[in-house]
Amino acid sequence: MFTGLIREMATVVSLSNNILTLKADYKPKIGDSIAINGACLTAVKISNGNFSVELSPESQKTLAMQNYKNQVHIEPAMMMGDRFEGHIVQGHVDCIGEIISINNNGNSTDFIIKLPSKFIKYVIPKGSITVDGISLTVNDVDTKKSTFRLTIIPHTISNTLFRTYKVRSQVNIETDMFARYVFNMFKREDDALSWENVDKIMANY
Repeated sequence: MFTGLIREMATVVSLSNNILTLKADYKPKIGDSIAINGACLTAVKISNGNFSVELSPESQKTLAMQNYKNQVHIEPAMMMGDRFEGHIVQGHVDCIGEIISINNNGNSTDFIIKLPSKFIKYVIPKGSITVDGISLTVNDVDTKKSTFRLTIIPHTISNTLFRTYKVRSQVNIETDMFARYVFNMFKREDDALSWENVDKIMANY
């Protein structure tokens, strides 16, 4: 489990076939789980101050591989007793999102991201979402366009891959775990579930 708070920007040493080798201050052990751009991967080799993880063909199909070069976000898995920040992140990337708009507002920047339509139902206004491993708050959602809006502060832009993103950049998306669970618990085959209906259900308890 992770929290979506980036602990370090690691440098990509190489990506050869299915092996990604990184240089970082963080030193994992063989078998440790590490979220790299939000994807939970396993350390399989330690050498010369670097560590390597393995990317299966399935992972490479699911992930925005264009962001696995130069630098990447890393977050070690939580340990019992760690301070809990961000939100609960599993490291299971749902899909690839595409940045379709970037608007600078002076002291913040709005990013609008488009998702495959089947995933937008798990994105909740003022809820949490993970973008390339970063825990962020959703400002609003346009379900018809399958888009959501984020407002990113300068500190986050300066210290993450957000400084490199452009319109049409792709990013790894993990929707909120609780949104997925609630939706699937209450969905009915004969009635599409909306968050308005969920509110009505919760009001009964």
